[in-house]
Amino acid sequence: MYLIVGLGNPGKEYEHTHHNMGYDVVDKLVDSLGLTFDREGFKGVYVKAKFMDEDLVILKPTTFMNLSGDSIILALNFFKIPISNMIVVYDDMDTPLGHIKLKVKGSSGGHNGIKSIIKNIATEEFNRVKVGIGHPESRNILDFVLTKPTKEEEPLIYEAQKNAVEAIKVAIKDSFNKAMTMYNK
Repeated sequence: MYLIVGLGNPGKEYEHTHHNMGYDVVDKLVDSLGLTFDREGFKGVYVKAKFMDEDLVILKPTTFMNLSGDSIILALNFFKIPISNMIVVYDDMDTPLGHIKLKVKGSSGGHNGIKSIIKNIATEEFNRVKVGIGHPESRNILDFVLTKPTKEEEPLIYEAQKNAVEAIKVAIKDSFNKAMTMYNK
């Protein structure tokens, strides 16, 4: 069984902002499987799915970004999913706009959602799909992450989200290492 988690903030005012890339990717993943988020629990919304004969739990924590780990630990423990079978999708300013980067371990890089996960699961070793949002040129970082992509950014963001969904599917079908080889440019 796999736990696929998209990080973001709940509420209309945060929909489709830079900081909600994780939510947007798992929404696209769930849509590609012909499903919708139909359950509430684990301080989030989730759906159970099947892909390539594997059981999936796809989760969007509704704790707000800074407490994402509080939701994830509940789902991991309830379903008895090993951390090695968890994939976390989130926005990353250090990954170029429109690119994705897959990683197996590392620090939080200053991302508060990742800090919360590391604190809750007590390890920095877990699978990550970073969706590149680039660095703000002249805007405050907080203002930047809480705004929607510009018209110029939209096609690049869409491409990154599409690649993130495909990378997750490759990780489940084959392995996370194969997905890293294919999608880390």
